[in-house]
Amino acid sequence: MLAALGFSTIGIFLLLTMTKRVSVLVALVLLPVLAALAGGFAGELGEMVLDGLSTVAPTGIMIAFAVLYFSLMVDAGLFDPLIRGILRVARNDPARITVGTAVLTMCVALDGDGASTFLITVSALLPVYKRLGMSPLVLSGVVCLAAGVMNMIPWGGPTVRAMAALKLDSSEVFTPVLPAMGCGLAWVLLASYLIGRRERRRLGALTPQGEVDAGTERDGCEQPTRMAGDGPGTPWVPARPRTWPSIFNLVLTIALLVSLVLEVMPLPVLFALAFTLALLVNRPTWEGQQALLEKHAKSVVLVTTMIFAAGVFTGVLTGTKMITEMAEAFVSVVPDSLGGHLPVLVAVTGMPLSLAFTPDAYYFGVLPVLSETAAGFGTDQAEVARAAILGQMTTGFPLSPLTASTFILVGMSGVQLGEHQRFIFRWAFATTLVMTAAALLTGAFSL
Repeated sequence: MLAALGFSTIGIFLLLTMTKRVSVLVALVLLPVLAALAGGFAGELGEMVLDGLSTVAPTGIMIAFAVLYFSLMVDAGLFDPLIRGILRVARNDPARITVGTAVLTMCVALDGDGASTFLITVSALLPVYKRLGMSPLVLSGVVCLAAGVMNMIPWGGPTVRAMAALKLDSSEVFTPVLPAMGCGLAWVLLASYLIGRRERRRLGALTPQGEVDAGTERDGCEQPTRMAGDGPGTPWVPARPRTWPSIFNLVLTIALLVSLVLEVMPLPVLFALAFTLALLVNRPTWEGQQALLEKHAKSVVLVTTMIFAAGVFTGVLTGTKMITEMAEAFVSVVPDSLGGHLPVLVAVTGMPLSLAFTPDAYYFGVLPVLSETAAGFGTDQAEVARAAILGQMTTGFPLSPLTASTFILVGMSGVQLGEHQRFIFRWAFATTLVMTAAALLTGAFSL
């Protein structure tokens, strides 16, 4: 019963949000509460919700200060040289910009943290997309694809969980799928180009030289800011910021990123300290500090409320054991005839199942059972682990409502979760299929 209740809750959630019947915030809070009441957990509901909120509280605090920090950095012009570089290489061509977005995301995602990847890439590139009139769905979608594949790195969450759950090391799980990951990254670049080319056609305002006219009004987006003396059709170029604050901001941001990677202090503490220092230097007056907080308060509220609402959702589903029962139910329906083909089945279903299982529930609950089942059919357990990281909370994590990072991506991009899922799901699933085919061809696992 609990498994059916859990699957129904997630199914209704996806239906309501993707069809825009209710806001994601409402669905994340009310649906699990109703499910808990229907399952007879009324007496334990408050404790489960608080447990869920406590789990995401550090993330929510970190995101609040991180959004403020990177918003301040954008206002201060920290990313303007990067934007100028992208525009120079892309020449305002949406197809080239989307490929540049994918490349930048791959580089930033090397730290293995989805939240910081989304914060940095979206903060840096959203101004470019807005000023060229490109859809923010393209930004969130391309970042999703690139970050999803990069989440396979050994220090990323899914691979670490797979190795820990099955007591394997990196050479057994990650190294054999490196060629498949390379094919996945190549596919992401191709997909980014195809998405960008489609966006270029949508904008429908190419100059005779084949470049987008950045001065044309499109879709109600704000117009590019031009430098004095610029003529019509001149690409937008960010103004150069003052020297001293620019140097300070660059040094502070590099120090922050290094500290994040080295885990010098907890992430919420690092972002709180960095934002306070940046605010003091860039807005030394009380009036300036208040103006910045008021300017970006909406963004902070939108993102953090989603994260805490997601905490309610996962807290109830975990506390009621719905996720545990869902895992057992999923394994029980695998027929014996498919036992020898479990790695392929795991690879193909991993990405869609990211919408239903948290990474802990899947890797510590479902994966061990699947690996034992595969071992009974003579399949190496490591093959099942390799198959799992091709989709489960890798290509699937930036679409899943069960991870806080997803709400950072959609919140900062200014898109709805349902729109984002509809836009990029097929591309993300295709990424898993490409990597699965490559894994079969390179012998990472067998059919």
